[in-house]
Amino acid sequence: MRRIAAAAGCLMMLAAPFDAAARQEHHHAAEALGTVDFGTSCQPAVRADFNRAVALMHSFQFGPAIEGFRGVLGRDADCTIAYWGIALSSWSNPFAGFRSPGQLAQGLKAVEAGRAKPPATARERAYLDAVAHLYVDSARIAQATRMNAYEAAMAKVRSDYPDDVEARIFDALALAAAADPADKTYAKQLQAGAMLEALFVKYPDHPGLAHYIIHAYDEPELAARAAEAAHRYGGIAPSTPHALHMPSHTFTRIGDWQASIDTNMASATAARKAGQPADELHASDYMVYAYLQTAQDDAARKLVLASAETFKRFDPANASGAAPASAAFFANAAIPARYCLEQRDWAAAMALVPRASPFPFADAITVFTRGLGAAHLNNVALARQSVAGLAAIRDRLTAAKDGYWADQAEIQRQEVAAQLAVAEGDNAQAVAMLSRAAAMEDVTELASITPGPFVPAREMLGELLLEMSQPGQALAQFKATLAKQPNRFWSVYGAARAAQRAGDAATARAYFQQLLSIAPHADEPRRAALVAASSGIAALTPGK
Repeated sequence: MRRIAAAAGCLMMLAAPFDAAARQEHHHAAEALGTVDFGTSCQPAVRADFNRAVALMHSFQFGPAIEGFRGVLGRDADCTIAYWGIALSSWSNPFAGFRSPGQLAQGLKAVEAGRAKPPATARERAYLDAVAHLYVDSARIAQATRMNAYEAAMAKVRSDYPDDVEARIFDALALAAAADPADKTYAKQLQAGAMLEALFVKYPDHPGLAHYIIHAYDEPELAARAAEAAHRYGGIAPSTPHALHMPSHTFTRIGDWQASIDTNMASATAARKAGQPADELHASDYMVYAYLQTAQDDAARKLVLASAETFKRFDPANASGAAPASAAFFANAAIPARYCLEQRDWAAAMALVPRASPFPFADAITVFTRGLGAAHLNNVALARQSVAGLAAIRDRLTAAKDGYWADQAEIQRQEVAAQLAVAEGDNAQAVAMLSRAAAMEDVTELASITPGPFVPAREMLGELLLEMSQPGQALAQFKATLAKQPNRFWSVYGAARAAQRAGDAATARAYFQQLLSIAPHADEPRRAALVAASSGIAALTPGK
C-alpha cells in the first residue's frame, strides 16, 4: 500500500496502511491525498502515478486526475485501464445534474480508446465495460437509466472480485448517486453508507471512504451518521479543496455553523490557489449561509462582494474541480440572495438584477428573491411578474424532464404568491399556498448544491400564523422546520416568539437561549432578534 505524500500532524498519520509490503512513496510537492491502492497490470514504474490519479478522482479533482491518467498512458501505452479513469473522471461529480455534450463526448472517446486496445486482465476490462454504461447510446438512453446500469455493472464487479476494495468503494458511490431523492426510506443511501463504514474501519486513510460516507448521509435525517467522517476527511486529503469543503455538508445538516465556516474558509483558499473558482464559489455559498445563521453579517457582506469578483474568473469551459459549472452559476445567484433574505432587507432583495444563465433553476433564485421583496413592500406588479416568471421556469424545467428542480421552482412560486396574498389581505389563501409548498418541501431533499432553502416554507407559514395570532400552530411549524434545518436562526427565533405568545415560558426561554448560543460571535450592534432574546430570557426567568 502506498501513501500519497503524508503530511505530518494530519489524522492520516494515525491510519494503518492497506498492506505495508506494497507501500510506495510518491511525492508531488508534499501533497497529501490519502492512501489508495488500485491494483493494475501496468508497469511497476507507473503504479504510484496511477494510484495518485485515483486518489485525486476520489476527492473529485477530475481535471488533475485526467492529467494523471494521461501521464500514465504517456509512460506505459499498454496501461489501458487508465482510459477507465479518464472516462469516470469525465463524468465528474456523480451527484451533479445532467452532463454536457462535451463531457459525454470526452467520456465516450476514452471508453472507445480503451476498448480499441483492451486492458490486460478480465477485472480491468470489467471496470471499463461498467463505466461504458454512462456514455454509450447517451442520446437514446436516459441519464438515470444509464446511471442505474453503471451501478448494476459495478455491483457485478464487486461480486466477481470480492477482494477488490476499490470495486466495493466505487459500487457504493454509484449506489448513493443513483438514489431517488423522493425515497424517504433512504434505502440506497443506507446500504451504501453501511458498505463504506465497514471499509472505513479497515482503511481509515482512504479518501474515498470518508468522502462518500458524507455523500451517502447528506440528508438531514442521516447527517449525524457522517459526523466522524466529516471531522476526519479534511485531515486525510488536505491538499484537495473538496476534502476541505465536503465536511461542511454534514456540519450544515446538523447546524454546526462555526465548523462549516472554518472548513469552507480553508476550502475556498485552497480552491483559489488551485485555480478552481467554481469550487471557491460553492464553498463560499455554504460559508455565507453559516455566517448569516450566526449573525456575522459583516463577514457575510464582505463574502458577497468577494464572490462577485470570483465569478468573474470563472470559465465554465475549464472547470477541473469537484463543483460543476451549475454550482458556480447557482452560487453566483444564491450568495447575494441569501444575504438579502436573511437580513430581511426587502428593498435590496427587490433591487437584485436578474441575469440569465444556462441553468433555469439558478435563474429562479433571483426571480424568487425579487418577488418576495416586492410582495413584502406591496409592489404588487413586480410580485405578480415574479410569480409568472417562476411559473415559466417551472414549465421549462418540466419540459426538460427535470422534475426535481421544476418542483423547487414551484415551491418558490407558491411562496411568492402566498406573500402576495398577504399583501392583498387574503391570509387564508396565503396559508393554503404555504401549506401546499410545505407539503412539497417535506417530500423532497435538498440538492447537495445548496446548504439550505432560501426561506423554508414552514418557516414562512409559522411567521404568518404568528401574525394571525395562532402561536400554538406557529410553534409547530417552526419545530418542523428545525427538525430538518437545525439551528436555523429565524426558525429558532420564531419558535421562541411563538412559545412566548402561547404562554409557554420554559419553551420560550429555551429557544431564546438557543438563539444566543448559535450566535456567540454576532456583530455589534446585535440584530434586533438577539436583543429581544436577551430581554426575553430576563423577562421569563423566575425571580427576575
